[in-house]
Amino acid sequence: MARADRERPPDEFSAGGVVVRRFAGRPFICVVEPRKGVLALPKGHVEPGETPIEAAVREVREETGLTVEPVCELGETRYWYTRGGRRVYKRVVFFLCRYRAGALRDYDREEVLGASWIPLSEAPERLSYRGERKIAAKAQAIVAERTAPAADER
Repeated sequence: MARADRERPPDEFSAGGVVVRRFAGRPFICVVEPRKGVLALPKGHVEPGETPIEAAVREVREETGLTVEPVCELGETRYWYTRGGRRVYKRVVFFLCRYRAGALRDYDREEVLGASWIPLSEAPERLSYRGERKIAAKAQAIVAERTAPAADER
């Protein structure tokens, strides 16, 4: 991304979550299908008066049906897309989140076509958007670091 783009205020600002849950000892993340054939992380606009963390938690709940606890900020993506013939510059900040409660069957069907769990190890290849694949790789490194035994435990 060009330096001027990084310094320009975005037209849209969103927040999202990488929700981690363990199944059989392996970390999985929740992904959504916003449209046919697209695999993405849950995210959405930060509303007026809302912090990015609050928006991420709300958007995860709306798009997946899950209640989560934010752990740490993972980073952000910035990109251009076209809507109605107009170029839109968007910034999305992502947070690593811990699953707390809920079921994927409770996702908002007006927001996304579906929600599912995939192994975290597969996310950097399977997610549709390059920026989100990088965010998933960062989440994978953090989760591995936090679950690795200490040097004196090996």
